Amino acid sequence: MELGSRDAFDRMGTLGIEEEFFIVDEAGRPTSGIADLVYGPDPPDPIVGAVDHELFACTIEVQTPRIEDPGNAREALIDVRNALIDHAESQGYRIAGAGLHPEARWRELDHARKPRYRSQLDRIQYPQHRNTTAGVHVHVGVDDADAAVWVANELRWYMPVLLALSANSPFWNGFDTGLASARAKIFENLPNTGMPSRFDDFEAFRRYERRMVEHGSIGDRGELWFDVRPHTQHGTVEVRAPDGQRDPDRTLAFAEYVHALVVDLAERYADGESGTDTRRELLDENKWRALRHGHDAAFITPAGEDVVSLPEVVDRECDRLGVTGIREVLDAESGTERQRRLHEEDGVGALCADLELRRR
Repeated sequence: MELGSRDAFDRMGTLGIEEEFFIVDEAGRPTSGIADLVYGPDPPDPIVGAVDHELFACTIEVQTPRIEDPGNAREALIDVRNALIDHAESQGYRIAGAGLHPEARWRELDHARKPRYRSQLDRIQYPQHRNTTAGVHVHVGVDDADAAVWVANELRWYMPVLLALSANSPFWNGFDTGLASARAKIFENLPNTGMPSRFDDFEAFRRYERRMVEHGSIGDRGELWFDVRPHTQHGTVEVRAPDGQRDPDRTLAFAEYVHALVVDLAERYADGESGTDTRRELLDENKWRALRHGHDAAFITPAGEDVVSLPEVVDRECDRLGVTGIREVLDAESGTERQRRLHEEDGVGALCADLELRRR
């Protein structure tokens, strides 16, 4: 039984970034490359032991090492991305970044053979068979288990904000869905996804995690795929809301914001704040607004009395936390807008080429 413990929460403010990508051929179309990239020649040093499967054979995940100083996040992320690009090119592949690849047609793509994924496919069936999604996951260390659960509770309201900023998946299975983040909607068809409930403390979360494994609902604790969760193995709060990204600066902006949020909330917990208890239905509504409208979304406030636009939230958060990246993301063309524009102006081939990662 793979379960973590209270003792894992022993570091404050460390940072880790996981990114999921698509393996594509020279035409920019998804192709089955996991066996070559995971089981072939050893990758370059920055990603030795940090390259792993995803569900489809055309998807792959890499992760930074634990970053003690968030000021080193850019260097760590760029090194990992460059190493992955080089490793893929050495095997005849390229790497693309988006929440969904516009040419990933799930009926035509192979699933990975890893036993864990075969078990998920057997248990979940149709929703997992079509899960061609790719996201960004940000881990921030918290040095107290109860604080980590409290922080994760409070972070729930901010998950739609991150989703709206990161929206980068209008196309799925070859057509325009009309959504800013179709990835979020496709992914939340799986069990144990989306907006989690509020947990009273670490023991309440651990009890839930243990029961889910013991009752056969999940194979291991890693299959609690909520938008935000305390990670009981790594001792972190993990945010899983953003779409996958081509541009590393956007990933870094989300990591900067998440890190600042977690540190701020941990300090507020230490100061004895009681926290909020926003109805989950309102949080779900905010997520719908984010995945439907992206940068044009507006959100119901935690108290449920008002609505606030994404620009208003970003301005407030940048001033409050001293971050800058999410304002730059908001001021620029969104990933969804860029994809639609390129598709309309130059066609799907140009869009596929634009999604490919380049060395920095």
